[in-house]
Amino acid sequence: MHNLEDMEKAVSGEGDENVANPAATAAPPATPPAPTRSFFDRYKGFIIVGIVIVAAVAAAFEFGWIGAKSGKNRNRLVLYGNVDLRQVDLAFNDSERLAEVLVQEGARVTRGQILARLDTSRLTPETATAAAVVAAQQAVVDRLHHGSRPEEIAQSRANVASAKADQVNALQQWTRLAALTTLTTGRAVSEQDLEAAKAALDSAQAHLAVADQALELAVIGPRKEDIAQGEAQLRADQAQLELLHRQLADAELVAPGDAVVRNRLLEPGEMVSPQRPVLDLAITDPKWVRAYVSEPDLGKIHPGMKASISTDGFPDRPFSGWVGFISSVAEFTPKAVETVELRSSLVYEIRVFVRDPQDQLRLGMPATVLLELNPAPAKP
Repeated sequence: MHNLEDMEKAVSGEGDENVANPAATAAPPATPPAPTRSFFDRYKGFIIVGIVIVAAVAAAFEFGWIGAKSGKNRNRLVLYGNVDLRQVDLAFNDSERLAEVLVQEGARVTRGQILARLDTSRLTPETATAAAVVAAQQAVVDRLHHGSRPEEIAQSRANVASAKADQVNALQQWTRLAALTTLTTGRAVSEQDLEAAKAALDSAQAHLAVADQALELAVIGPRKEDIAQGEAQLRADQAQLELLHRQLADAELVAPGDAVVRNRLLEPGEMVSPQRPVLDLAITDPKWVRAYVSEPDLGKIHPGMKASISTDGFPDRPFSGWVGFISSVAEFTPKAVETVELRSSLVYEIRVFVRDPQDQLRLGMPATVLLELNPAPAKP
């Protein structure tokens, strides 16, 4: 019986778990592999140690830089600043229409070069008129200084002689009429004729006196007061002419020194005034680096001290210079210059002048200043 049941199970596949359930007969699944560790996980400890070492080295370098800057660890002083130079806003002295601008931005100009001109169409004839007035007054003053001409004196003498002849004639006429009146007891000459002769005599004597005074004035010459008045008027006319000449000269805008045109602010046709600059110039010489020194380092530098200046733009070409200015007033470190830790420190501004004959340094360029801390020269 059991054999029969076993046969039926064998035929039907029941009872053989290996045949009926292939999954049951398969080998058990393998254990999944452990996940692969990343590079950071493997060397995490080494990386952390490396970061700590780098940070320590950076901190040491930072403290070393500060030491170099303060001059405590080395026999030199390293400062950081920016290139600075003078800037000039050029404007005309008078208000007039701008005629022409002769330069462009970036142009290099030299001292005395004409950069722009104003319209002088009205100023030119005014100057010519003033020159004519001066010439006329100069002639008046010359005549006063020269006095009377010989011909004028001779003319005055002739007038005196003529007046004297008239006076003699009038005197004789009056004398005859008076004598005739006395002889004839007034019957031969009327009283009216006698009075007319007396009036003619008085007039002749007066004319003679005038002629004598005119001759005296001609010989003496002009009065000192008249000469002084003429000279004063001449000076006033000359001053007016000089003013017009000055205005003509000011109609040309001239470069005050060697410079570079930074901005062209106005164009021809615009009205200018002393308050409206036409050009903005950057003076190329002198140039300096504006830097700041802490109070402990202030006694280590002195005016005239030699310096070496380097920039990022010219790393292999240092510029020579010297300390030209040391401020006598302390100030807080500018925020644009130092780190946050040093911004509250009191510092002193210095200016290190730079020799830059090729004009390679630009306004605002960062620069590093190296000062060799040599002893200051003894004062005489």
